[in-house]
Amino acid sequence: MNPTTKPEEPADESGDNEAERAVPAAADKNDAPGPSLAKDPGESPEAGAEGAHRAGDGDGAGTASDDGDDGDPLTDDLDGEYTPPPSSGLAAASTALISVLLSLVALIGTWSGRVIAERETLVGQIDLGQTGTAEQQISEIYGDAWHATALTNGIFAVLALIVGLAALGLPQRKSWVRPFAVAGIALGALALLISVGMYFDVFVSLPEPPPAAPPTTG
Repeated sequence: MNPTTKPEEPADESGDNEAERAVPAAADKNDAPGPSLAKDPGESPEAGAEGAHRAGDGDGAGTASDDGDDGDPLTDDLDGEYTPPPSSGLAAASTALISVLLSLVALIGTWSGRVIAERETLVGQIDLGQTGTAEQQISEIYGDAWHATALTNGIFAVLALIVGLAALGLPQRKSWVRPFAVAGIALGALALLISVGMYFDVFVSLPEPPPAAPPTTG
């Protein structure tokens, strides 16, 4: 009877076997097909460029939208055009009122016009003295003062026209500004017309002295 021999137990090679199995697995992973950078035969260069351009547009649009939504006023002013704040309309309202007042002054008369007329009257009296004729006295004393008043009123009328036109060109915020400016222009034009007629004696002429009586013979 042969002595029974125990079968030799295989050596514990689990660790070695696992290492050996890990090596082929890693090799298989390295050999796995990855993302290919090569172009497909059917893809043209133009198509690739167009795709890249579209991708760039998409990125730019996203960036622009992000920049526009950040709410930064400095960035918004740099990216877009600067829009000035709306005007208050105070200048237009003031000039319209001034135009109306100047036109009324031109129609009614001013203290300065009266002073200038009195001065012309005094100058005429000094120049003529007691030797002037009746025609000369009327022209120098009354006519010059009349013409000085008309000239002063005409200057105020021209100022009313200029200020009224300026009021129409300024930005307006109130609805009554334009009617006031138009009224000032209309009244200024009327005052200017009257002043011109007075200066050239169109409406009322200077008084004329009566004709001298013929000398009587006795």
